[in-house]
Amino acid sequence: MNNNNKVTKDIGAIPSLEQSKRQIDLYNLDVDAQAVLVASRLMATGAKLGHAAEIHFSRFGLSTGRYRLLADLEDNDGEELPSQLAEHLGVTRATVTGLIDTLERDGLVSRRSSSEDGRQRSVILTEKGAKKLRDMAPEHFERLEAMVGLLSIEERSVFLDLLGRITQGISALTDDPGEKENISKE
Repeated sequence: MNNNNKVTKDIGAIPSLEQSKRQIDLYNLDVDAQAVLVASRLMATGAKLGHAAEIHFSRFGLSTGRYRLLADLEDNDGEELPSQLAEHLGVTRATVTGLIDTLERDGLVSRRSSSEDGRQRSVILTEKGAKKLRDMAPEHFERLEAMVGLLSIEERSVFLDLLGRITQGISALTDDPGEKENISKE
């Protein structure tokens, strides 16, 4: 199979407006087909982006999560509590513990008694971890810039606004359906 067929196949895997309309009609729903199409394509793009990010960070011996943890430490003067990391990264404490264990094994972070509360253990960005971030920065940021290189500055500004508004709507996928009914009844 040549690359042209793969691209065609990938495009075919993303729902079209006609497909969205057919599904909506099939289930006799009163929803906007274009809104469904935008959300479906956004989810497909998110999945592809997540996969691409893992490939990208693997070049540096990291995963997306490990990179985000290192960057968060760097943004917070190189020291944080695991609970703070979990909150900033939007993951569980168990997930953060796994990330820390791997990064500690690789010498990129260490643990020590917290400078604020000696009863707690802080995570510290090591010099090796800081060097990793410095060394990867040129390629990492050049690739990020290239990813949106087809967009003008104005388009990027609009896109950032749109992403912010879409992010506010993400909870529609995760909220309990009963919550919406209860809220509308109050």
